[in-house]
Amino acid sequence: MRKIILSILGVVIIALSVMVAGNLISSNKRQRPQPQKVVKTVFTDTVQNSNIPIRIKSNGNLTAVRRVELFSEVQGVFRPGAVLFKPGQDYKAGQSLIRIDDSEYYASVQSAKSNLYNSIAAIMPDLRLDFPEVFPKWQAYLSSFDLNKSTPKLPEMASEKENYFLTGRGIVSSYYSVKNLEQRLAKYRISAPFNGVLTQALVTEGTLIRNGQKLGEFIDPTQYELEVTVSKSFSGLLQTGQPVDLRTLDGTRKFTGVVSRVNASIDPSTQTISAFVKVNGDNLKEGMYLEAELDAREEPEAIEIDRNLISDRNEIYVVRDSILDVIAVNPVFFGEKTVVLTQVPDGSVILSKPLPGSYPGMLVKVYQPGKTNTKN
Repeated sequence: MRKIILSILGVVIIALSVMVAGNLISSNKRQRPQPQKVVKTVFTDTVQNSNIPIRIKSNGNLTAVRRVELFSEVQGVFRPGAVLFKPGQDYKAGQSLIRIDDSEYYASVQSAKSNLYNSIAAIMPDLRLDFPEVFPKWQAYLSSFDLNKSTPKLPEMASEKENYFLTGRGIVSSYYSVKNLEQRLAKYRISAPFNGVLTQALVTEGTLIRNGQKLGEFIDPTQYELEVTVSKSFSGLLQTGQPVDLRTLDGTRKFTGVVSRVNASIDPSTQTISAFVKVNGDNLKEGMYLEAELDAREEPEAIEIDRNLISDRNEIYVVRDSILDVIAVNPVFFGEKTVVLTQVPDGSVILSKPLPGSYPGMLVKVYQPGKTNTKN
């Protein structure tokens, strides 16, 4: 009897243990919280197509329209002049920039001129006897011959006999030899081709200058030009004489230039075309960095938005009944920060600011000024 009672108690205890364990397990279950639905607030604009002016922006450095790189074609010592050969020095047209010592070469030129004079003087008696009709003009030529001046041009040959006679005596060849020496003698002095400023000086007085050596650079500081590059699609819109707005990077100074010329070829690597803008101004300097804006054309039935709002597939987001959707657009011009679009229906509500994590079908709330916009 005792064993039966103990067995019954054991079964009861086991049953109670199973029931308690089941209650503990069922009471330990946690209810999973429902995710909170978040509706993001977006900034929008209503599309109203209009004529959008397209302005091409470019930049570059100013260069002088007239500039000369100075090279020496002769050798000698740089002689001091009335004006120092230093950067920033002004020169008038025709004023000596550089004078190279030519004393030795000048003596050889004078010797050749003297030989020509003597050769002509030696044939004068023969001219008097054989060609009395041409003697007076040669006598006048000798009278005008001055060793300290440029050799005058030989008189015109009146007949073949006169030509053969003078050529046979070596007069013509001697004359052109002298003129060749005189031309080279002139290269010992380099003059300013126009009113300008020396911007680079690579030699100083007393320097031994060699043939082919670069001496410096000389520019006209009154006229500059800026090379700008534009897309080939706008090449037909560029016209010479077209006004161009220019400004410095900080925007403190503005200038107005004109398109002076347009390159006829397109760069094959960038598919752009170069245009040159001429500009004048007292505050302009060579090498100054400027930004240019050219009026290209007006695009009808178009809008202009931030470049961040258009995707790589040429799509933008629109809001339809508080739900995001995408529409395809046609970009016609990409600016530095904006893009001009066509084929956007009037009245469409588009995003005016990018929305991180956006996707088609996303539930959003349109921001309304003057009302409290909270996330639900």
